[in-house]
Amino acid sequence: MTDPNVSNSNAPEINRQFFFKSETSGAALPAQPTKKRERKALTASSALVIGAIVGGLFGGSAGVAGYLIATHPAPVVVNNTDSVTWVTGVAAKSLPSVVTISVDSKGSGGSGSGVFLTKTGYILTNTHVVTLEGATNTATIQVRTTDGRIFDATLVGTDPTNDLAVIKISAASEFTPIEWADSSALNVGAPVVAIGAPLGLPSSVTSGVVSALDRTIQVADSTPGGGGSSLQWWNGTGAAPVNLRVIQTDAAINPGNSGGALVNDNGALIGINVAIATASSSSAGAQSGSIGVGFAIPSNVAKRIGEEIMKSGKASHALLGALVTDYSASKNAASGFSTGALVSKLTPGGAGEKAGLKVGDVVIRFNGEAITSSGELTAAVRFEKAGAKVEIVVVRDGKELTLQATLGDLAGSQ
Repeated sequence: MTDPNVSNSNAPEINRQFFFKSETSGAALPAQPTKKRERKALTASSALVIGAIVGGLFGGSAGVAGYLIATHPAPVVVNNTDSVTWVTGVAAKSLPSVVTISVDSKGSGGSGSGVFLTKTGYILTNTHVVTLEGATNTATIQVRTTDGRIFDATLVGTDPTNDLAVIKISAASEFTPIEWADSSALNVGAPVVAIGAPLGLPSSVTSGVVSALDRTIQVADSTPGGGGSSLQWWNGTGAAPVNLRVIQTDAAINPGNSGGALVNDNGALIGINVAIATASSSSAGAQSGSIGVGFAIPSNVAKRIGEEIMKSGKASHALLGALVTDYSASKNAASGFSTGALVSKLTPGGAGEKAGLKVGDVVIRFNGEAITSSGELTAAVRFEKAGAKVEIVVVRDGKELTLQATLGDLAGSQ
């Protein structure tokens, strides 16, 4: 039995088709000595003087023996070394680890972004990028690197539960894997930078701050045949949505940035860009742009999922074995704020029942994180791997109880 999600008709629309996020920091960088203004191309070695980095652009290309070699890759340009910032440094450092992805299937196509997991060409991106919003699971995939090379790639595996996927470059070559940061150590207000290909513009850099942590959003399932477009905030109809627990940022995110990197001021990955909120539904055939409310999958989750897919072609997810709904302490539950996840049914022999959960319990904390809705609990459980040991705090008969649970395996229930 899986945990259901609850819709919110008043919530903003969540749009995650090929989107990307970023943010800026106020950290100062040492000025580079110079006697005159001079336009310079920033290289990886010069970036070390400035600090961590992320950015870059691509140029034209010509095809040879299975992959294309770009003729005019564009560097990170510095026109005035006296005014170089930490964002410039972050761009230069992280740029080689971020790629642009082109996906095509029977005349339809799209583009997104990704990050290198390994030197051998494994790349992490979003499921909705490689499935063209759930339209196919057999698309043709190409990857363009920051030095302008273009490679064919194959799909290794997808994880629709967290909207992550891994692809692999076919040709033998060596690449620069992304550096990982600990997303559990993030603070609200921390400076961040996002890198990706918004509107098809490769290696674009934006900056901002972490707006919120442990935010739960609901988007439509982008699995082929699983519910259609993932662009819309789930409205309670059709297939059940995907619950994602994410980092919120005010960095600009636009079509083409999905799967790209959200990095800290040292150029280390803190998240995979996945979605944005839009103020209102876009018109037919149109895509809305950034309003400063973007989301990224935390790096700790992205790293685990990526490694599992590389190893076995799929990712594991935990199962609590409890049917839950939103709980409100208000007399008018329809208009009051949800304050927990109400257990309405338990799977016999499931992880929840074994841990001592009872129908009528209200879950208010899960592994130290506050739970205010059924969707938050679902997302928190799915973030864990099968067999994980967790602590659950519930309210029963007006008293708080702490339970210890060993989570089950979602795959075993399907």
